[in-house]
Amino acid sequence: MPSYVIPDKCDGCKALDKTACQYICPNDLMVLDKEKMKAYNQDPAMCWECMCCVKICPVQAMELRGYADFMPLNGMVTPMRSSDSILWTIKFRNGTLKRFKFPIRTTPEGSAVPDGGFASGSDDLKSPLLFTEPESTKCAELPSL
Repeated sequence: MPSYVIPDKCDGCKALDKTACQYICPNDLMVLDKEKMKAYNQDPAMCWECMCCVKICPVQAMELRGYADFMPLNGMVTPMRSSDSILWTIKFRNGTLKRFKFPIRTTPEGSAVPDGGFASGSDDLKSPLLFTEPESTKCAELPSL
């Protein structure tokens, strides 16, 4: 279900030109209302439910509309982000709370290699090879039929 902003919590990321949710949204759905200094989802129908905006919000002003099977019965999912992990709090229909902590980085910030360390396979756009092939598949060449 699409993400939404809780206006009372949103501070527009302290009046910066671009909010954290705008920066992270893979579908460019988040927008900053410059008059109110609040972010909002400009097209909820296009939301991919990736929760990137929910996880990155520094003031926890973002939430995700839950699915009909647990929302009417007060279930909820809340992520709390830190620099190295996300703590997920799950509230089930019966009121049971569970928390799960997952790491969010496997490399120091800023050290990720954009191409994953693989050399590009071919500059030929008509080639059947993917970007990292054949090196990433550990095959000398692409199998043929």
